[in-house]
Amino acid sequence: MNIAISSTSEKPIYQQLFEQISAQILKGELESGYGLPPIRQAALELRVSVITVKKAWEELERSGLINTVTGKGCFVAEFSPDEMLRIRNDMILKQMKVDTSYYKSFGLTLEETMELLKKIY
Repeated sequence: MNIAISSTSEKPIYQQLFEQISAQILKGELESGYGLPPIRQAALELRVSVITVKKAWEELERSGLINTVTGKGCFVAEFSPDEMLRIRNDMILKQMKVDTSYYKSFGLTLEETMELLKKIY
């Protein structure tokens, strides 16, 4: 598991953790059954609050990406390729809705938004 926390990011640290771990799971970098480090250990290694890590782990579980086994830890859930694609697309669409609202607030049309996206993609 490779995590890079940015203290200058506008995103809360728990969200950075959630996004990076979920991306690693959905890209297949963290396979089903992979055990996430215990919350206290992850907090210590990342130099963040236990509460922050706990919040990220809870969000991963709510999203169906990990399962918690009482007394054993948190493990990457098993997915079929179709489930993985559905979860990935749901997460992307959720973020795109937020982003699209921002672009619309500037009065951008779909075409203008697509042109700007093409420049950075």
